[in-house]
Amino acid sequence: MSKRILNVVTNVGHYDDPSHPTGLWLSELTHAWHVFERHGFEQTLVSPAGGHVPLEPRSLKFPNYDRTAKAWRADPARMALLDTTAAPDRIDSADYDAIYFTGGHAVMYDFPDSTGLQRITREIFERGGIVASVCHGYCGLLNTQLSDGTYLVAGRKLTGFAWQEEVLARVDELVPYNAEAEMKERGALYEKAMLPFVSYVVVDGNLVTGQNPGSAKATAKKIAALL
Repeated sequence: MSKRILNVVTNVGHYDDPSHPTGLWLSELTHAWHVFERHGFEQTLVSPAGGHVPLEPRSLKFPNYDRTAKAWRADPARMALLDTTAAPDRIDSADYDAIYFTGGHAVMYDFPDSTGLQRITREIFERGGIVASVCHGYCGLLNTQLSDGTYLVAGRKLTGFAWQEEVLARVDELVPYNAEAEMKERGALYEKAMLPFVSYVVVDGNLVTGQNPGSAKATAKKIAALL
């Protein structure tokens, strides 16, 4: 039987200030999807509320808007997948070998407190399945607790979009919180690359995390290797 991946995407389309749009960072989905597809894995899209997924406008510009992202947007069937994502209560975690949280600043709003996503993540992790994220996707792991009440991230090595990268991207005054600081507060052993925006992946057992958009492909390759 082929392995099955649950890809998590956002339903949020703007920051607190509605005049600043955001959404899914498309290449963080398409780079990973392409890797998983080449391995013959089955894939499903889930979002905190189910249904439509807005796209981050900045992810549709060079250099982020690459071959895989363009191909996705040009394919009506693929775009339709982003209008019909499943809600967490429709997902049986036993059907999946890995969960992969994509990013974009939008996920900072709807990923952390989704009890449905927390349930799925906990169940997959505790039975030895892979829990993975890229960039801001690690916000989906912020509040997930294991059955013993401890944070999943506590005492574990991981990475995700760095505060330095928020500043360089000029969104440090728009984001609702400092994700890197929040991770450290929950006991995560946060790591980052020496230089901002370069590909960086951390593997700690069955937890696989990538730092930024440029890390999506490498993150997916680590997941595939573990599977």
